[in-house]
Amino acid sequence: MRLRLLVLPCALLAATSLSAQEWAATCHASSSYDVTLKPASILFDRPSPAPFHVEMQQGALRTDGNAVHLNAEQQDRLTVFERELRALAPRVRTVAQHGLDLAVQALQDETRTMSLGADTRAELDRRLAAHAATFRQRIAASNSTHDWQADVVDQYANQIAADVLPLLANDLGQQALDAAMRGDLQTASRLRDQATGLASGLRPRLEQRMQALQPQIAALCPAITRLADLQQGLHGSKGHPLNLLYVGQ
Repeated sequence: MRLRLLVLPCALLAATSLSAQEWAATCHASSSYDVTLKPASILFDRPSPAPFHVEMQQGALRTDGNAVHLNAEQQDRLTVFERELRALAPRVRTVAQHGLDLAVQALQDETRTMSLGADTRAELDRRLAAHAATFRQRIAASNSTHDWQADVVDQYANQIAADVLPLLANDLGQQALDAAMRGDLQTASRLRDQATGLASGLRPRLEQRMQALQPQIAALCPAITRLADLQQGLHGSKGHPLNLLYVGQ
């Protein structure tokens, strides 16, 4: 089963993400659906199994294009589900924005331990600020988990890595060459090791720093559990339980 949260996870900077796996680990929540918050309705969709499309709108329910008859209690339950899901979305965006800020700060702190030149550091800060601004806009504008599929997240991360890591590696490599020409082979070796280990060394340290986001994620778990409870008893047009969200131990 693909792990999905029924709201808006986002990619974080430098290959660090607020991923569905983290939501599953923290809140024990998963879903096989993607979700899109439309102005007048909420759409859940997945490639299989049926129902493939579940759309709810002010207490009305359609699955795979067919209207579902609901009694008054079910309509009330569905209306509350819609309202509480929409209320949860901006809270998730806030956590995502905090995660982005944390990722940028963590990357800046990590690179401050390197002997980078002043020009390189200034250019690094400029590029990080540009990427962060782009991500903030994407987070604010996103209304669908389709915007944060794993391949999309990987593409964003690779773009950032391709932009930032060569800048650092070139600076450290040039310094290593200069040190070697001065006869300081120990410094040259240390700088070369830093340059060659950038990609493999930075990511685990950044991921460790991102653990500071866990309390904010955990604070959303009761709302997610509440959504799972509200969906109970709701079925599609062919009688299948909706099971939009699973919450387990």
